[in-house]
Amino acid sequence: MPEEEQLTFEAALQKLEEVVQALEGEGLTLEDSLAYYQEGIRLVRLCRQRLKEVEGKLQVILLQDGEVVTRELSLPGGENHGT
Repeated sequence: MPEEEQLTFEAALQKLEEVVQALEGEGLTLEDSLAYYQEGIRLVRLCRQRLKEVEGKLQVILLQDGEVVTRELSLPGGENHGT
């Protein structure tokens, strides 16, 4: 498994921030800029994957008629998972 796929969301986000800072800086060659851009795209995809994994696990705990009931969280944007 490639090293990036083992990164946590937080670690991938930190690396992505470093990539953005490098791209915003001066003095990069065109080839270096392209390499940073490609790394950034991989990191964005990894962050999205990690978010989707967590999204599927989020649940809301409700109290109905004195009993604890769980259901999946309704997400902004009209996506309701499991309802």
